[in-house]
Amino acid sequence: MNQHLLAQVRNPARYVGGEMHVIQKDKQSLKARIAFCFPEPYEIGMSYLGLQILYHVMNQRDDVWCERAFAPWVDMEVLLRETQTPLWTLESGDALHEFDMIAFTLQYELSYTNVLNMLSLGGVELLREKRDGLKHIVIAGGPCAYNPEPMSDFIDIFVVGEGEEVNGKLIDLYVDCKDGDKSKAAFLQKAAQIEGVYVPSLYDVGYNDDGTIAYITPKLGAPERVRKAIVQDLDAMPYPTKQLVPSCEVVHDRAMVELFRGCGRGCRFCAAGHTNRPLRYKSPQTLQQQGIDCLKHTGAEEISMISLSTSDYPHLDELCDGLLEYCQPRHISLSLPSLRADSFSLSLMQKVQATRKSGLTFAPEAGTARLRQVINKNLTEESLQNACGMAFSGGWTNVKLYFMMGLPTETDEDIDAIHGVAWRVFDTWRNSTPNKARAAKIGVSVSCFVPKPHTPFQWEAQETIESFQAKQAQLRNGMKKMVSYHWHDAEVSVLEGVLARGDRRLGRVIYRAWQDGCRLDSWSEFFDIKKWQKVFADEGLDTAFYAHRTRAKDEIFPWAHIDVGVTQAHLWRELEAAYNGEQSIDCLQGCMNCGVAGCRNEYSRPPVEVGK
Repeated sequence: MNQHLLAQVRNPARYVGGEMHVIQKDKQSLKARIAFCFPEPYEIGMSYLGLQILYHVMNQRDDVWCERAFAPWVDMEVLLRETQTPLWTLESGDALHEFDMIAFTLQYELSYTNVLNMLSLGGVELLREKRDGLKHIVIAGGPCAYNPEPMSDFIDIFVVGEGEEVNGKLIDLYVDCKDGDKSKAAFLQKAAQIEGVYVPSLYDVGYNDDGTIAYITPKLGAPERVRKAIVQDLDAMPYPTKQLVPSCEVVHDRAMVELFRGCGRGCRFCAAGHTNRPLRYKSPQTLQQQGIDCLKHTGAEEISMISLSTSDYPHLDELCDGLLEYCQPRHISLSLPSLRADSFSLSLMQKVQATRKSGLTFAPEAGTARLRQVINKNLTEESLQNACGMAFSGGWTNVKLYFMMGLPTETDEDIDAIHGVAWRVFDTWRNSTPNKARAAKIGVSVSCFVPKPHTPFQWEAQETIESFQAKQAQLRNGMKKMVSYHWHDAEVSVLEGVLARGDRRLGRVIYRAWQDGCRLDSWSEFFDIKKWQKVFADEGLDTAFYAHRTRAKDEIFPWAHIDVGVTQAHLWRELEAAYNGEQSIDCLQGCMNCGVAGCRNEYSRPPVEVGK
C-alpha cells in the first residue's frame, strides 16, 4: 500500500481498504484473481448494492479472489502519474496489471472515460485488440451493457443481464483455459456460448452511406443474438449479510436488502423497467432474516428496502412489521425509497415514521395527465396530493418531486403545469399540516429526457441543448419562491443521449476524449462539453445523428443483437399507444405479452388480447 501518497490527498480513506468484512486470501492458493473496478470514486461505488453482491458471490470460491478498485480523485491521479505508481486494489494493494481479469460495472454512460483512465493508471493496455494472452481479460456489465457498442473497442467480454451465475461460468471456463494453456481467442469463442456473454470481437458491423447500420454479423460460432442472463430464484441466491462497512462517509451509508427484481409498471421512458423483466420476488421470511442479519453484522443505523418500485412488493406490510420489531427498540431507521404516490397508505406512513422521519420522494414525471398517459405513468394528481396530504398531516415537511422535460409530444403547457403541481402540493401542506411553525420544504427536480435502448422511446429524437435550456428558463421563471427548483445540466444529458444510443464508431471518440483530459464527466466541476464537441468534429461524427434524429421503424439499432426478452414488436406497439394517448396495463393487472420468457408473476391475471 503506497502510504507515502495518502498524506498528500484529500480523503485518503478512499484508498486504504481494511474495512469491516473485507476479504483477504492467500495468493498462492488462487487460480484466478479478479479486480472488480467501479469507475467512480469510492463514495459512489461503495453505495452500490450490486458491488456488495458480486464481491460476496465471487469470493465464496476458494480458488478466486475478487478485490476492489475505484476511480481515483484528481489529486490522487496526479500523484500516481507523477510517481509512476500504478492504481491498486484495496484488498492486496497490488496493481491492476497483476490481475487475470479486470471487471467493470457500467452504471452510467458518463463514466466511460473513467474506465479508460483506470486501465491506464493500472498499467493495462486500453485497446482489446492489443491485449494478447489470457492475462488482462477486461469484462464489463451493468445497465450500459445493454448497448455495449460504444465501449466495444476496449472490452473483451460484456456480461449482459444479471451476473451472479454467469460470472461463475466465466471463471470456470477461464480457469480451464488457463490450466490447458489455451489461447485468448479459444477462450473468447467458448465464452460466447455462455448465455448472457457478448464477445464484441466475434461480430462484424457494417454501415450504410447515411451512417445507419447495414448489418451485424456473428462469426466463429457466436450466437446471432445474445440473450440476457437472469436469476430466477432470488431466495436461493447467496446474499451478503456481512456487507462491507465503508471506511469513510459515502452517499448511501446504510444496510440494504433487495426486495425484488424487475418492474411491471411499463413506463415508456424507463430502460430498467424493460431490461430487468420478469418480476421476481423474494419471500418476506427471507428478507426479514437477511435484513436483521445485515444490521447485526454492520451496526448500521438505517436499513433500506431496495427495488425499482418498493411499494409494489406484495408483502411489504408484513415485511415492515417484522423488521420494525427488531429496529424500533434499537432506534434503527427503516427506509422505503422508490415509493409510488398511488400506493402510499396511512399504514405504510405509520411504519416509515415509527423510527424517524426522513424526506419523502414522489415521481409524477410529467405535469399534466395527458403527458402522463403518453409515457404510461399511471398516476393521477389526486393520488399525489392525497399521498402528500397524508404525509403532511403525519408531521412530514420535506417532499421532493421528480419530473422530466423533453418528453415526446410535450408542449409549453406541460412545462408550465410542473410548477402548478408543485404549488398545489405546497397548498396541500398548508391545509394538512398540524404545525405551520415548521416550514414546508417542497423540492422540484427536473431531469432532461434521454431516449434509451430497449424502450418504446428508443426511436425518438432527443431535444437539443438549446431547447432544454429554454424550457429550464421557462420553468425557473414560473416557479414560486416557496418551492426549491433544481435541474439537470442539458449539455450532460445530451452527451448521455449520444453515448446511450451510440455505435462502435464512438469508441474512437471516447478514446480521444480521454486523451484530451476528459474524466469524471459526471461531476460538474470537470465536465467540458467543448472538449467532447471538438473530438466529435475531429472524428467526423455528428452528435445530432445520435441524439436528435428520429429513427425509422425498421432501422437496425447498434444493440439489435442484444436480446433483453422484450420484443421490438411490443416496444413499437407501446410507441404507437403513446402517440394515441393510450395507457397500457402493467404486469400487476395482466400480461401484455411483451415477449419475456420465464415470466411467472403469480400476482397478475391472465394475458389480455393485444393487436399485432
